[in-house]
Amino acid sequence: MMIYGLNTCAICQKARKALEAEGKEVSFRDVRAEPLSEAELAELIAEFGDLLVDRKSNDYRGLNDWLKNSEAEAQILAQPKVMARPVIRDQDMLYLGWDETVQKALLPG
Repeated sequence: MMIYGLNTCAICQKARKALEAEGKEVSFRDVRAEPLSEAELAELIAEFGDLLVDRKSNDYRGLNDWLKNSEAEAQILAQPKVMARPVIRDQDMLYLGWDETVQKALLPG
């Protein structure tokens, strides 16, 4: 299982701890330190579309108007911190966020 996010993201840390507590083998990738390739990003955008960009974040608000009106891919390549997180890959399934729906899908019981 792979979690894409930021080391400093509290929700990413919470998801990682919960999954590891259930005995899941979890790898973590900080998208700032190790940005997504264009192919990886294209796959995530195909799955989540514009939901992959966190438009409520300060980082998004800080983008210039040109980038704000660009495709999600351009926004994330320019500023990886605007990516909504965490993105969790469990084999062939992709999940966005750490809400109740994602937790039910990934945690037993």
